[in-house]
Amino acid sequence: PFAERRKRLEAFIARLKSSRIDISPLQPFDSWEELARLRATPPEGDPQIAEGLMLKRWDSAYEAGRPKGPWFKWKRDPHLIDAVLMYAQRGHGKRSSFYSDYTFGVWREDANGDRALTPVGKAYFGFTDEELKQIDKFVRDNTVERFGPVRSVRADKDFGLVLEVAFEGLQRSTRHKSGVAMRFPRINRIRWDKPAREADELATLERMLD
Repeated sequence: PFAERRKRLEAFIARLKSSRIDISPLQPFDSWEELARLRATPPEGDPQIAEGLMLKRWDSAYEAGRPKGPWFKWKRDPHLIDAVLMYAQRGHGKRSSFYSDYTFGVWREDANGDRALTPVGKAYFGFTDEELKQIDKFVRDNTVERFGPVRSVRADKDFGLVLEVAFEGLQRSTRHKSGVAMRFPRINRIRWDKPAREADELATLERMLD
């Protein structure tokens, strides 16, 4: 059972005496309300990286695969931002004839105070088949440049497709021009109603890191 496995794991980690290996702490709680608070604001680690809580029954056996019942991952509610579609690429498999992989960006100010879009992530799921057809048509109708399999679409303050993007966490990144990297981004909603100029700014994401 899990209770016995936990004891053995704690004893093993204690014998290692290594600062490189740690064990996830157990979180005591007396009610579902308290557990919900722990899920929303984890007491240890980076809250922008933590996915949520892992609930395990004390008497549960270890089983291969993903058995339902004894273990449950209770994820935090995702973060949401409004971003502008910048690039699109054809998908794979049944989506190979559609532009289904999307790079999106948010606004940032340059040294002259002018606003420009900077890419902050890429997503290729979260939308229905009908929405995929709608976005694919938008991409084809508003392509301004092509780079091999990638199309650049019109995206400026006066015109662009706004996507509501959901993501699980955020961290700093030296690999990305924006300086941030999203965890598990996905398209949550297509904002046909929202002007591109009203999409979020990079400063919004940077505040999440503070």
